[in-house]
Amino acid sequence: MTDHTAEPAPAAGADAEADAAAASTGRIVLLTASHRVAPGLLSWPAWEALRGADRVLCADPAHPQLPYLREAGVEVAHEVPDAHALVDACAGGRTIVLIPAGEGDQRLTDGLARLAGSGRVAMPDLELLPGSYDLPGARLLDLVQVMDRVRRECPWTSRQTHEGLVKYAIEEAYELVEAIEDGDREALREELGDVLLQVFFHARIAEEGGPGEDDEPFSVDDVAGDLVEKLIRRHPHVFGDAEAHSPEDVSAHWQATKAVEKQRESVTDGIPLGQPGLALAAKLAGRARAGGIGVPLPRGEGIGYELLELAARAEAAGTDPETALRAAARVYRDAIRAAEGVDVP
Repeated sequence: MTDHTAEPAPAAGADAEADAAAASTGRIVLLTASHRVAPGLLSWPAWEALRGADRVLCADPAHPQLPYLREAGVEVAHEVPDAHALVDACAGGRTIVLIPAGEGDQRLTDGLARLAGSGRVAMPDLELLPGSYDLPGARLLDLVQVMDRVRRECPWTSRQTHEGLVKYAIEEAYELVEAIEDGDREALREELGDVLLQVFFHARIAEEGGPGEDDEPFSVDDVAGDLVEKLIRRHPHVFGDAEAHSPEDVSAHWQATKAVEKQRESVTDGIPLGQPGLALAAKLAGRARAGGIGVPLPRGEGIGYELLELAARAEAAGTDPETALRAAARVYRDAIRAAEGVDVP
């Protein structure tokens, strides 16, 4: 005969007891904060966790957050126990907040992971609580620090000068152009970084001043500050009362502002004569046309005058002659490779 006796129903308070048992294991909160944000600028949930914790621990007595926590009345113990001791400290539902150092605590987190994976320990709740987040552009602060250290400690970098780096700036600019024209997003990202490196490199060298009495030092912050002021000044239609309804209006504002700033005698002032010939010819033609200076193109014998005329025609038509020639040269290169039986990249 089959016994149809029903299994005993669980006690009514079993769920509540389980919840209480889980709560008794407590909570570990790993409170992280971006080192790129000013210390003390923590989120409201972070301050709530700090003020509501039974204990706040930090292994680094020089942690930048500590003065602000003390000022807010948060007591911090300069210790971080091992994983077993930390779990035991959470018994009875206690909450422990850990403030890791900038590089974190791999030993502790690995230990907690092993305990949790063992299945033999009643683990407290583990929570990662970001107290602050990076702002846009925050990694540029890292770049300042890394560039400063490389300049001090690298035998090659520490000996470089503005003049010695010129060729690299030109090379990186051309590699950036190539990435753009190839439509290669991965290369574009890398080459933008290489161009940015040149800016930070030169700015870092400039912090040391120059050989002349008037060669005052300046930093990348000075460079960025000047650029911000220039952008605001040259965009009165964005930051002021001026109006601009077309790209031509914007260009007019830009050129007018530059004319006031530079106090130039000629529309040709400020055009670098060392740039590639087609770009130089187009720039001169564009400046003359924008300034309403009706100077006919010089006539003469030789390919130079023909190229000058072609560059001026391209500029007037809104075409960059350098870009157009490179595009045609790429087609020519592909035709040469095809004739050689070599794959076209």
